[in-house]
Amino acid sequence: MTEEQQQPAFSIEKIYVKDLSLEVPNAPQIFLQRETPKVDVQLHNQGGMMEEGVFEVVLTVTVTAKLADDKTMFLAEAAQGGIFQMRNIPQEDIEPILGITCPNILFPYVREVISDLVSRAGFPPVLLNPVNFEVLYQQRMTEQGEGAATAH
Repeated sequence: MTEEQQQPAFSIEKIYVKDLSLEVPNAPQIFLQRETPKVDVQLHNQGGMMEEGVFEVVLTVTVTAKLADDKTMFLAEAAQGGIFQMRNIPQEDIEPILGITCPNILFPYVREVISDLVSRAGFPPVLLNPVNFEVLYQQRMTEQGEGAATAH
């Protein structure tokens, strides 16, 4: 093999919306509310191999806005998918790439989808704050390590 074939390679093959949902269960009355809702944001990231050297990562964001009386204004969920190609990357580096690098690439896309979806529902756009996926990844690894330690 040539030197070029041995070089580590990472590329984005495709970025797409995998799933999208919006619920406004109390419309149209909810639009008469002047109260500022409590907004809860949940993130979920998963990744896996599709075929040798090709991985899918899906970053799902769920945004729920509720009033003080627990009445839901809206629930918006977007699953942003990406297909990434990785060649000649050491096995121990793949997991951090799937858990940190890929979600960092997908986040601006899912952020825009959520903002647009909420706006189209008739509400002010929700602008998601930046996320430190490295910290989330480290927390998940620590939790998994503790779980494995207590399982024995």
